[in-house]
Amino acid sequence: MPSNVLVANIGSTSFKFRLFEMPSERLLARGGFERIGGASSPWKIQVGDAPAIEGSDPIADYGDAIRLVEEKLGGFEGLAAVGFKPVMAKGISGTQVMDERVLKAMEEINTLLPAHNPPYIAGVRMFNKLLPSIPCIGTFETAFYDHVPLHNRRYPIPREWEEKHGIARYGFHGASHRYVTERCAELRGTRDLRLVSCHLGGSSSIAAVRNGVAVNSSWGMTPQSGLPQNNRVGDFDCFALIYLARNLGLGLDSVEKALTSQSGLKGMSGLDSGDMRDLMDAATVGNEDAKVALDVFVGSIRKFLGQFLVELNGLDTLIFTAGIGENNVWLREQVCAGLDFCGLELDPIANAAAKATESVISSPNSKIEVRVIPTNEEIIIARNAWAKLGALNA
Repeated sequence: MPSNVLVANIGSTSFKFRLFEMPSERLLARGGFERIGGASSPWKIQVGDAPAIEGSDPIADYGDAIRLVEEKLGGFEGLAAVGFKPVMAKGISGTQVMDERVLKAMEEINTLLPAHNPPYIAGVRMFNKLLPSIPCIGTFETAFYDHVPLHNRRYPIPREWEEKHGIARYGFHGASHRYVTERCAELRGTRDLRLVSCHLGGSSSIAAVRNGVAVNSSWGMTPQSGLPQNNRVGDFDCFALIYLARNLGLGLDSVEKALTSQSGLKGMSGLDSGDMRDLMDAATVGNEDAKVALDVFVGSIRKFLGQFLVELNGLDTLIFTAGIGENNVWLREQVCAGLDFCGLELDPIANAAAKATESVISSPNSKIEVRVIPTNEEIIIARNAWAKLGALNA
């Protein structure tokens, strides 16, 4: 009986995958493609413990990438399902078979997710076309937040907008927050915990979790909200948008492009990049805009941390994860600075040593534990796809 799950992570010009044997969760293969659709697309595939093979070929679309993966893996005979991490669909959440009903619900909100939904829809349709007998199963990023209390979902807007059009706060990075939440429960031996999970990377978010269930999030309705992102705006006054588009004559399309690709850390710093490492290098040599961008980012994280401390009536563990959260010693130090009033005390030596490894970085005397937990979104997707497959075959 087929027991492998291929987890596919699709970007606008990229495709990454991991192949798991289930239910053992043994990693069988991994790889990825960049610059799909370009004149030459670099790719790398590793099967088991064998040395990785890599190349650079014209990869026209996701179909070419999928065919090359199939060739290098020696076929998909043991494949039971393909797992996906789609962001959002209109009126649909949870773990779903990615059929046309679901894909059309994603298409209905392409305007809200211009960088996310279209490539995912195209990628899933290609898998459905090339592997029609293999179910495509996706866990939506919103799924982790399906039980957030209603008062943390609603905007202060006309009720009709929420009821008819679905205008509300949702939540993303669900697979990442779910993984570190579950892993923290394993490490501490209990789910009875008040947690704040900080997923900090090119795209960043904060989640408040009580007893394994998300109760609040830094996100709004779309991934353009919340914390300042690499090149996306984060929280922004909607009337400033109207003013720019209408009164200053910039036009809606121009403002949308600026807010989704030229803003965030990149926009604030004035650099060609919103990468945290580039900002820190620039700030070190005296770039004031880069320094202020870093301060805004830290301040935004601390704003949500303070809000969630109050909402949870204290905190048991603060978690840092994702590329920045797992590796940036300075940022963790800044986020945790001056929190001795609530009993949080960072261990500077442990913090400096913790880079992409599971670590406790708070001092033994700290009333709030601080941990670094590397995320593993793919295994959450594989687990959910395997469980859904079992339910379908029951």
